[in-house]
Amino acid sequence: MPGIIATPTVADQRKVLDLPSGFVKALLEVARTPVWIAERSGRVLLQNESARLHLVSEGAGDFSQWNVLKDLLKIEANQIGEKIDAGEHEVEMLVVRGERKIRARVQWITEPGCLIVQLETEPAVETAPDAATQLTVQELLQEREITYRNLLAAYLKLQEVNRQKTVFLASAAHELKTPLAVIKGYYDLMLTGSLGRLTDKQRDILEESKDSCERLVRLVSMFLNYSALESGKLVLQLRENDLRDCLDELAKRWSEAFQRKGVKLEASFDPSIPTFRFDYQKVQQAAANLLDNSLKHTPSGGSVTLKAGPHFWERRVAAVAPAEERRRFRLPRPNSVEVSVADSGPGIAAEHHQEIFEDFVRVDRNTSGMGLGLAIAKRLIQAHRGKIWVESEPKVGSKFTFLLPMDQG
Repeated sequence: MPGIIATPTVADQRKVLDLPSGFVKALLEVARTPVWIAERSGRVLLQNESARLHLVSEGAGDFSQWNVLKDLLKIEANQIGEKIDAGEHEVEMLVVRGERKIRARVQWITEPGCLIVQLETEPAVETAPDAATQLTVQELLQEREITYRNLLAAYLKLQEVNRQKTVFLASAAHELKTPLAVIKGYYDLMLTGSLGRLTDKQRDILEESKDSCERLVRLVSMFLNYSALESGKLVLQLRENDLRDCLDELAKRWSEAFQRKGVKLEASFDPSIPTFRFDYQKVQQAAANLLDNSLKHTPSGGSVTLKAGPHFWERRVAAVAPAEERRRFRLPRPNSVEVSVADSGPGIAAEHHQEIFEDFVRVDRNTSGMGLGLAIAKRLIQAHRGKIWVESEPKVGSKFTFLLPMDQG
């Protein structure tokens, strides 16, 4: 199907976006022929690929300045305007281009108030159609249909292969989870000295091995969570919980890892945060992924700050009062909680701010991990109808923030 090409002005694009969906569907149905959407004056707002090629053949240069009534149909806008005012919302005319005869149909759409211009070439009745040409066209159409079906079959096959790969890796990760937990337990047992006294060198080796084991456990756990999200098995356990307890427990759990690397961890939670409904484990996991990411990229001697506080999330609605009017009234009570993790690491360039939340994306290839931590955090926060973003500059550090609405229902 021909593509749709919009004019470059922002105002025109906004106007096109305001068109009813039924109108856009009707436009797509006739997109095989040249079609323009224009203002009543004739200035083009939107055109399809066939229309663009037609204008190219007419010698048009700047499409944004093209007037489909004056430059193409050779009529003035007031001629169409008079018919519209008289209640005639569809006009057909014949346009002669040398030996070609082109039938033009102009329709006026009251809402949102624009013209649809469509061209249809008149068949030449004096010449008989060439049988060989007709056969070639038919063969091309059949070949295109076959190609489409083959591409669709290949896409579905790739989807199935990807699903099987995810299932296989999830099964392998699940099998690794239990023995890794046992190994970690033995490390803890030996480090307590219950199995005998350890020399300093032995303790250092065991602690380093335990760190590697814990990192592998986190990777396995992270991939299991990713597999559950990919398969659509994520189910939130929404209960009335205290977010301060949730994050405080997380900070205490991670304090040892931060101490070992020589990174300072500060936690600050506003005491006015009320209890609200959220999934305790899922939110804790999202915040843990942010802490893990900050610890991974913050050098020794740096610092990481975990904060949480009430926040008024002014979501965009259809009708928004002017800013001057909103200032006259006090803002309503907080409807969400803002949680942030800020670090003093190397920072992230602006061009990577969006892609770092995608699956298997790692901006710094020198660090460990699979590039899933931020992607999982984003999905968990979005499952709570929240949002997550990053503010960062190179050599300044990064601040990851997410909002959790309190009205989970």
